[in-house]
Amino acid sequence: MRVLVACEYSGRVREAFRRLGHDAVSADFEPAEDNSLYHYRGDCFDLIDTSEFDLMIAHPPCTYLSVSGMHWTTRGLRDPKLTEDALAFVQRLMAAPIAKIAIENPVGVISSRVRKPDQIIHPWQFGHGETKTTCLWLKGLPKLTPTNVVDGREARVHRMPPGPNRWKERSRTYQGIADAMAEQWS
Repeated sequence: MRVLVACEYSGRVREAFRRLGHDAVSADFEPAEDNSLYHYRGDCFDLIDTSEFDLMIAHPPCTYLSVSGMHWTTRGLRDPKLTEDALAFVQRLMAAPIAKIAIENPVGVISSRVRKPDQIIHPWQFGHGETKTTCLWLKGLPKLTPTNVVDGREARVHRMPPGPNRWKERSRTYQGIADAMAEQWS
C-alpha cells in the first residue's frame, strides 16, 4: 500500500507503516527527525498532485486551529486570516483524491467550522499513561480500536514548560498510536 504521512517530521507514523512492508513516505517543511530517505522536505501537495496514494494520514499544524491557541485571535493579538488559511489547508487535505484519509488534530475550530471528528482518542488507550485529547476525521477508514489501555492520566503535554522546541514535543505522535494506525489501517 502507498501511504503518505503529511505534516510529519518525526517519522513515527511513516516508520510504523514501513515496518509492516508498506511504501510509506512523510512530507513536512521540517527535516526528518530520523534523517530518513523516505521523507520529502516541502509541501505535501507536491506529492499529492504528482503521485497516487492509497492512504494519507495528515497532521496539519495546529497553531491556528487548536482551542489552546484561539485566545490569541479572539483577543486581537493574532490575525484571524491565519486561522482561515489553516482551515482552508485542512479542507484541501480532506478533499485530496485519496480513498482513505485520516486528519489528526487536537480539539479546535475544525470541529466547529468544518465538521465534528469521527473519533477522539487519548495516548492512555494505546500504552502511554498520558492524556492528550486527539481528534480524528476519517474518510474510508474505521475508528481505531484501543490496543493497550493503561493506568495513569498525566497531562504531561499540557504542562510542558515554554521553550523553543515545545511545539515539536507537543506535536510528536505517540508510538502506540502510530503503531495502531499502521496495524489497523493497513
